[in-house]
Amino acid sequence: MGKKKILIVDDEMDMRIFMSTLFETSGYKPVATRDGKDGIRKAKELMPDLIILDVMMPGEGGVQMYRQLKTDKTLKNIPVIMLSAVAEKTFTHYLKMLNTQINNSIPYPDVYMEKPPEAEELLRITGKLILQKEKEQ
Repeated sequence: MGKKKILIVDDEMDMRIFMSTLFETSGYKPVATRDGKDGIRKAKELMPDLIILDVMMPGEGGVQMYRQLKTDKTLKNIPVIMLSAVAEKTFTHYLKMLNTQINNSIPYPDVYMEKPPEAEELLRITGKLILQKEKEQ
């Protein structure tokens, strides 16, 4: 079986480089992009095994991309790690408010991590989510 593909969507170049290097040296195939619009396009093209998504990005931000992912029949089962400088409590509140305004509520992400992530923890969670997804198929 080939290397597991991880889509990294983050507007900060240093975070894209850090995560790409971390995953590449750990046996994964990382693909990085810097905004939600390109992220959705790449997700459809690659069908990654996991997506790491920054919440705060200019233009089409992470929450909008997450919403698109979870409402798309082909992409909704891809595990997502939301990664942000925004505290989890703030993000949870925002998602709760967003869900009151729409018909189909958006599920909470598989994992929410605050920046900067610890390399070992990020790798551990990534491996766990990919394994879970494989077991469900």
